[in-house]
Amino acid sequence: MSDLRTARLVLHPLSVSEAERVVARTPVEGDRWAPGYPTDGDVESATDFLGHCAATGDPRPFGDYEIRRRTDGLVIGSLGFNRPPDADGSVTIGYGLVPEARGHGYAAEALRGLLHLAREHGITRVQGDADHGNTASQHVMTAVGMRPVGEDERVKYFAITWPGETAAPSDRKPHDGA
Repeated sequence: MSDLRTARLVLHPLSVSEAERVVARTPVEGDRWAPGYPTDGDVESATDFLGHCAATGDPRPFGDYEIRRRTDGLVIGSLGFNRPPDADGSVTIGYGLVPEARGHGYAAEALRGLLHLAREHGITRVQGDADHGNTASQHVMTAVGMRPVGEDERVKYFAITWPGETAAPSDRKPHDGA
């Protein structure tokens, strides 16, 4: 599977060997990791991805992606699907950035790209969550069209749906890259 490109980012699908390096926190020559990458969240996500690969094979395109800045090629975070779609066409997403990359709109831009990919592959619902105190992440999800759908004592839940989706991927409006 090829990289997904947005205006300022490249969303690079992780391979098993790349995920293993993230889990070990050990880059090899050619890896361009920003300071602070991988975060604990990146390691947790890559670990889950490796578990899915071992149990059922590579879930691409519903796996994990590195978020790379196009200007310098640095990996500034990750995002992806927590697991392949369920029978109803629903997926759960997660994302995170290294601290120095936050506040520049990268998370929303990357999430828009991932939502576009999901919709192109027939997904009808994407959901995510954010801790009550993580207002930045809540803002990212609302900025890309996800809406609050509930909460519990720890997190707020968000979702976007495309019910009755019947257009073939080629009939859909192209992604604007933002």
